[in-house]
Amino acid sequence: MRRDTFIGVALGALIAGVAFAGHSALADSANASAATDTNVVISGYAFKAPKVTIAAGTAVVWKNQDDDPHTVTANDGSFDSKGMGQGDTFRYVFTKPGTYPYHCSAHPFMKGVVVVEAVK
Repeated sequence: MRRDTFIGVALGALIAGVAFAGHSALADSANASAATDTNVVISGYAFKAPKVTIAAGTAVVWKNQDDDPHTVTANDGSFDSKGMGQGDTFRYVFTKPGTYPYHCSAHPFMKGVVVVEAVK
């Protein structure tokens, strides 16, 4: 094998390895993030669980399992999923400690609250 061909092949393999390793790190980061999400199911015209307590920086993911559309709308307007059909999800990261009551704008009797605690 010629020297310049060998160098080209070796360099190509090195670049591919770095690209693959970077992709793996990104995938691991995404998986770690998803593992720390708190899930709330929307079913039977209710948020299940209606109250969740999380650490600041954590995401809550709501999934609509009802046939009818629902929203996840903060009472103070800080977040709003808009209409979510069956099977749709909405993810929101809570960065500041506090209490965040929310409701479904289509069904105001559906209520929930997210309590965000400071990271210790």
